[in-house]
Amino acid sequence: MESSFGRIKNYNVSVKELKNKVIFIRKLEPGGTEHSFGIHVARMAGMPRSVVKRAGEILKELENNSGGSVPGKAVNEIAQNREGYQLSFFQLDDPVLKQIRDEITNMDVNNLTPIEALNKLNEIKRLSGL
Repeated sequence: MESSFGRIKNYNVSVKELKNKVIFIRKLEPGGTEHSFGIHVARMAGMPRSVVKRAGEILKELENNSGGSVPGKAVNEIAQNREGYQLSFFQLDDPVLKQIRDEITNMDVNNLTPIEALNKLNEIKRLSGL
């Protein structure tokens, strides 16, 4: 796009890689980058290890397979090897959350006007104490 549009410039945030870790230097440099650090960022953000590990496996397979097909893995196999549990917002034992869940469940979102939707969101925000 930079070559097609005069006002568009391509920059990247410089990084330093040390011992399989990425350090963001927080310095903008002209041009693009040949690497994506999404997996590193996910690890730094505290994503579950099983997710980061699987992303690494997929990345390696994609790099080795120039055909472009995404590698498959049985969902059951992934689920059996994950750590921790995903808590549902609606499984929490809290009367306010139950009231919010009921509000959302009983809402006909397909027939709300934009102003009605904003009013509902404001009401839910008020219920949550935010």
